[in-house]
Amino acid sequence: MAKKSTPRTLGVYLYIPNIIGYIRVILNCVAFGQCFYNKKLFAILYFISFVGDGLDGWFARKFNQVSTFGAVLDMVTDRVSTACLLVVLSQIYRPGLVFLSLLALDIASHWFQMYSTFLSGKASHKDVKDSTSWLFRMYYGNRLFLAFCCVGSEVLYIILFLLAENQSEDLIDVLTSALKQGSLVSFLAVLAFLGWTIKQLINVIQLKTAADVCVVYDMKREKP
Repeated sequence: MAKKSTPRTLGVYLYIPNIIGYIRVILNCVAFGQCFYNKKLFAILYFISFVGDGLDGWFARKFNQVSTFGAVLDMVTDRVSTACLLVVLSQIYRPGLVFLSLLALDIASHWFQMYSTFLSGKASHKDVKDSTSWLFRMYYGNRLFLAFCCVGSEVLYIILFLLAENQSEDLIDVLTSALKQGSLVSFLAVLAFLGWTIKQLINVIQLKTAADVCVVYDMKREKP
């Protein structure tokens, strides 16, 4: 029986979206290995990996290669890459606690969301049709809106990384200086900041909503 299941198991590992996931992991490893030596190369590799996050989903739907393994690989890659970038930014900017707090919120909200999805018996963590928050439903229900928030958040972090010239930059000073320049970077930073702000609000809503699901589950178990 084990031998018969091997080809099927290997087939899932070799799904096109999953192969894209492996490439994303490799790109991120190379990117962070170069982040303090070649900032532009880091930004390019990191962003290409981020773009792959959208491509793997498209290929999964196009070729009917949706898998639980792929969904987990995708989320873990997203969370780890963003977490690593936030750690890097926390070492560059002061106060670094800002970025570490964002890291904690991102990890906690998505972990709670995944676990609450499991408790609810849903197939995907993006199934939030029963949520009372219209913004939360719009975030996971509208791909363009989701993409705007996610891209905005990651682009803002990349811009902050590229703008830093020293190892101990003041976050407010760098942002103020960038906005005063009135360049294309300033426009992108403002646009990215809007997407970033919405995404952080979504993270808070997601954390609270998922925590409520866990509490309700506990209350139901306690009933005789």
